[in-house]
Amino acid sequence: MDVRTIATRTHGRYLVSRPARDGAWLIGFHGYAENAEIHLEVLNRIARQPGCGVISIQALNRFYAKGNRVVAGWMTSEDRELAIADNIAYAAAVVAEVERDFGTVSRLVYAGFSQGVAMAYRAAAFVQRRCDGLIVLAGDVPPDVAPVAGKLSRTLLGRGTKDEYYTPEKAALDRKTLEDANVDFVEHVFDGGHDWHESFIARASAFLDERLQVSNK
Repeated sequence: MDVRTIATRTHGRYLVSRPARDGAWLIGFHGYAENAEIHLEVLNRIARQPGCGVISIQALNRFYAKGNRVVAGWMTSEDRELAIADNIAYAAAVVAEVERDFGTVSRLVYAGFSQGVAMAYRAAAFVQRRCDGLIVLAGDVPPDVAPVAGKLSRTLLGRGTKDEYYTPEKAALDRKTLEDANVDFVEHVFDGGHDWHESFIARASAFLDERLQVSNK
């Protein structure tokens, strides 16, 4: 059997909750079997500053969940390297289009949940426009980012004590990866599972405010 791949054009979907003032944006990547609408609700709660623009990017691989609700996932193990390249190019295209439509992106923080954490790390490491902060919850540093982790800006790591996916062991490996790369990071651990806990949303809001103020000096 001869397995081949071919590049093709597809269309992604992203939601803009509100435009930024002075170019400050929070851009997020949802988890598996979620969609941009679900993630946008959380992003809006994190972005308390009225001047901060909010964008939720939906994964390219859509499918139906219960009740015919359209959800999506970022990738599978099949043609993994090609999917990674496609997703990075997709994130970069969104940032470029935002600059064309809304003006210069002067300050930028990425956020990711679960499967979307890998995308947030990749966007921070590989999209040409350097970000000013990274909010990641319940997901680990992907292996393609680990060798270049030194590119990452200040990072907020979140996990629940009852999270069966993102375990203390995985979190310990991530801390070591970031420490070895001299990444400035802080960890927030809460009593909960694989979800957006209220205490983490509050911590993420404070972190976002801090990064927007710092990067505006």
